[in-house]
Amino acid sequence: MARIAYILLCHKDPEAIIMQAERLTATGDYISIHFDASAKAEHFRMIQEALSDNPNVAFAQKRIKCGWGEWSLVQATLYAVDSAVKKFPRATHFYMVSGDCMVIKSSEYIHDFLDDNDVDFIESFDFFESDWIKTGMKGERLIYRHYFNERTQKRRFYAAFNMQRWLGMTRRIPGDLQVMIGSQWWCLRRQTIESVLYFTQTRRDVMRFFRTTWIPDETFFQTIVRHLVPAEQIRSRTLTFLMFTDYGMPLTFYNDHYDMLVSQDYLFARKISPEAVELKERLGNLYAETGVDFQISAEGPSLFKFLTSRGREGKRFASRFWETESTLGRDRELMILVCKKWHVAKRLLDQIRQETDIPTMAYLFNEEGTPLPDLGGIQATLEKRTRHRRALMRMLFDYYDTNRLVICLDPSAIDLMQDFFGDRSITRMLEIQCQFSDEYLIGHATRIKLAGEQTPHETLERLLPTIRRDILNESDRILDADFASVSHLREGDDPALHVAALMDFLMVPEKTAARIAATEFLFAD
Repeated sequence: MARIAYILLCHKDPEAIIMQAERLTATGDYISIHFDASAKAEHFRMIQEALSDNPNVAFAQKRIKCGWGEWSLVQATLYAVDSAVKKFPRATHFYMVSGDCMVIKSSEYIHDFLDDNDVDFIESFDFFESDWIKTGMKGERLIYRHYFNERTQKRRFYAAFNMQRWLGMTRRIPGDLQVMIGSQWWCLRRQTIESVLYFTQTRRDVMRFFRTTWIPDETFFQTIVRHLVPAEQIRSRTLTFLMFTDYGMPLTFYNDHYDMLVSQDYLFARKISPEAVELKERLGNLYAETGVDFQISAEGPSLFKFLTSRGREGKRFASRFWETESTLGRDRELMILVCKKWHVAKRLLDQIRQETDIPTMAYLFNEEGTPLPDLGGIQATLEKRTRHRRALMRMLFDYYDTNRLVICLDPSAIDLMQDFFGDRSITRMLEIQCQFSDEYLIGHATRIKLAGEQTPHETLERLLPTIRRDILNESDRILDADFASVSHLREGDDPALHVAALMDFLMVPEKTAARIAATEFLFAD
């Protein structure tokens, strides 16, 4: 059975460190702690005294001062790892955590998971070929020597960097290494950890190289493990759940995130807010429980993206710079059918096609598979269609040799609507406003991957009001845009109102509009 030695790097909150150590060792696992030497001495004494009688607790053989982006973080990890290897000979796995991490599965689940997966878990992507680094220095992290801390000694850091660059003082990467990069939160088997420690003792050239790289905690273990362990024995992923905000900062979790966290396909989560006392207590109790059946849905990242993007989508009303000189044509009529339930709009669109001679196209800017004629490649992808929207529409008018077209748009595409209404062409819109049951919203959340088949019912209950409100907000944004020619076809309205709306939208006789309004099962889900 797996027995884990947790490697904990920390620098504050001694009470929380003590609780975390006691919790993680209560079921037979171990922990090796490195407490930053720059932290308060009385805090370290508090931790030592509180845990002195716990045989499953070790402390790093040496404490050093740590700084972000420095080699000191790797060295502190190695000190803690070395102590764990020596003191805990029965440890089978070594799991890197921080003081901000919390377990989100039971001990029973974690041990079974590691028993079933005899591999190392560590993110390790090619440093130069991957897009793991989004902005800032990349190759410069390695080919120049970095002696100063970029955050606390910014002037010295950049002065040394600029001098080396000006003088051409680059260096070579050790020839037998493929530098890798990834998250610092790994879980490695004992034989891997022992191989890494032996490597650090025998490859002094590699150690000298990494000591002066920048942010080596993202490259050192990732590179060495990939160098020492066959690829088939590595899972290039972390078992610690973490997400980042739009500004590149780690997302912090609070009390109301419990259900979401335990349903993720991870073993730990980071960062937990210091104020999230209830969350910490619930997760702490969970670790010791047995027989817990976890429903893994893993919708966390997509849910976070969905919730944080509200209010930022659909706010760009100006035309793209490459489209300012383009127009669909003054005499052309573009009719936009807007509906959140795509199947409803498509039914009505089919009926319009049967009752009129107007060419129609479904969600060409929302659905990749919408059938379109070959227009030389501009229609190939959603990205191309959206970027060259006016050019695409002009080509469709020309292809069908018509001055009238009907298309469908999702209500979220407010920027496209504004762009088309800003054109010199005649543009009209029919917004179909449907009723949304909870069952439909659950299916919608699944389709857009905000939820999965295993998402807990409690999570869905909290999610549904947000989705419903978001749909209503999309309709409100259309209203706020004050478009010139907009009709509304509402589910549940008198059929006569449907006929009138279609007459205004399509400019067709009442009899034609009545036949279209009589579409069978129009609003059926």
